[in-house]
Amino acid sequence: MIIDCHGHYTTAPAALDEWRKRQLAGIGDPSQAPTRAMLHLSDDDLRQSLENAQLKLQRERGTDLTIFSPRASTMAHHLGNEKTSIEWAQVSNDIIHRICSLYPSNFAAVCMLPQSPGVPPKNSIPELERCINELGFIGLNLNPDPSGGYWKDPPLNDRWWYPLYEKMVELDVPAMVHVSASCNPNFHATGAHYMNADTTAFMQCLTHDLFKDFPTLKFIIPHGGGAVPYHWGRYRGLAQDLKRPPLTELMKNIWFDTCVYHQPGIDLLTKVIPVENILFASEMVGAVRSIDPETGHYFDDTKRYVDAVSWLSEADRLAIYEGNTKRVFPRLKVGAK
Repeated sequence: MIIDCHGHYTTAPAALDEWRKRQLAGIGDPSQAPTRAMLHLSDDDLRQSLENAQLKLQRERGTDLTIFSPRASTMAHHLGNEKTSIEWAQVSNDIIHRICSLYPSNFAAVCMLPQSPGVPPKNSIPELERCINELGFIGLNLNPDPSGGYWKDPPLNDRWWYPLYEKMVELDVPAMVHVSASCNPNFHATGAHYMNADTTAFMQCLTHDLFKDFPTLKFIIPHGGGAVPYHWGRYRGLAQDLKRPPLTELMKNIWFDTCVYHQPGIDLLTKVIPVENILFASEMVGAVRSIDPETGHYFDDTKRYVDAVSWLSEADRLAIYEGNTKRVFPRLKVGAK
């Protein structure tokens, strides 16, 4: 079975964007604020948004199931206030739940949190509990920088985050550490902000005893781990110089995905990072949607790269495609196809 651990609803109908625009306009002018009933999305609308996009690509590329969440860039926690974020998270998560109910064999649900700059992460717990306990979600996306590129909140290793981690451990759900849109003009969202955040999250974990406090806490760092695999020697050396445990200890709680869009990148990832710490993912339809002129294939057709790694055994590939993801997401209930 091929499980893609990293998918977002990037093809949502325009009606959802329009509702969001009205919601944001309503912050300054309550008369513009829409009600939930004003969001008209039929099941057919949802099907149409997926049939010629994610579902079509699943069939073409041989993916069986995608772990699916709201679009990362439109989480936009820096917009509005806490009330805005709570409502937007609920609306977005409810749509993901509907999609997974329509296509239970194709999608499994991961939620966004109603984070907001300066608001304690513990305030996101009610929405996390609703999604996990009531809607059957299997994980969450955790934004380490709700400010959108200005990093105003404490680092992930700060006790400010601990109530949320306690709930994650209680519910036995992993978090994909994933930022949203960048409002800082210095950082292009997908080309810089995402990569910066992936690398920053890893370093924040390296410099603290977070996983001693939470031995079963699970983080997925997406996009191949940012710069970490490429600079693995640097991080091994920093851990040594800082008198931190070796990276083998850190990697008991951290996994990287395969959202790396060229063969040399996947080759490096699979040479440097232990197989048991790699989860298959593509993020389709996502940051890069075009065809690579050097190969004639889509950049985000990552299964093609994993298949081409000559030193991976069939057992290795089985772990990357299926086994590791099932371990990291224990609430994922699927059978072999």
